[in-house]
Amino acid sequence: MPRTHGDGIIHISELDTFVECDAPIHTHLMPKLNDVEIKIGKYVAELIDNGSTLQMGIGSIPNAVLTQLTNHKNLGLHTEMFSDGVIDLILKDIINGNNKGVNPGRAMATFLMGSKKLYDYVDDNPFVEMRSADFVNDVAIIRQNKKMVAINSAVEIDLTGQVCADSIGTKLFSGVGGQMDYIRGASLSENGKAILALPSQTSKGISRIVPFLKPGAGVVTTRAHVHYVVTEYGVADLYGKTIKQRVKALVNIAHPNHREHIEKQYFNAIS
Repeated sequence: MPRTHGDGIIHISELDTFVECDAPIHTHLMPKLNDVEIKIGKYVAELIDNGSTLQMGIGSIPNAVLTQLTNHKNLGLHTEMFSDGVIDLILKDIINGNNKGVNPGRAMATFLMGSKKLYDYVDDNPFVEMRSADFVNDVAIIRQNKKMVAINSAVEIDLTGQVCADSIGTKLFSGVGGQMDYIRGASLSENGKAILALPSQTSKGISRIVPFLKPGAGVVTTRAHVHYVVTEYGVADLYGKTIKQRVKALVNIAHPNHREHIEKQYFNAIS
């Protein structure tokens, strides 16, 4: 178990009882990136300015974004999850935290998930500060980082920009995590950007940009909060747009096989 700096340091005198455990720590290895994920990573990387502070969600797409940041400078990290993808950028001094508004010069996170390489890297590493979620995910704290960039994903997004990220219809798929906190924090940050990135369709060829969310699907992020939606077909800038403008922008980044159908379905339903 790595020893991390921050809120996790507890003196043994504060413990009444402890039990030693010799089980191996859970590791999570990311699969090899595919062409779709790499394309999305490139589009997202183009939205990120030098000096930005990053929050990365869970999954292959955030890691794909990180692989495309090798020419960036002076990035920071203020994120719920700390994963393998950031290590190479830290070692190359691309992520150094120099421009952060909160704890400059250090990376901040609230949990770790990755390989043994990750756990070995953070072990007793003063550059990495682990803080509790009520601090790291506090919107008032997040927004203090100028150029805060929140990069998250979704299960599906409807043509008005409503984001479902935790369920497939009524079936819960995951938790909401910190998506709402960081989307809001990035929106309030000076020159911040809130980004939702996802493949245009599922592995079964089902469009993830839909006319309407499935019955029972939960809205995790409202259409009023989303800035950018990114697929392998480009970037839709939704912020401040009318519903009609949003529909057009999202149809343009949907998979070509589905564009005509989802647009017709939407306008037939509202006419």
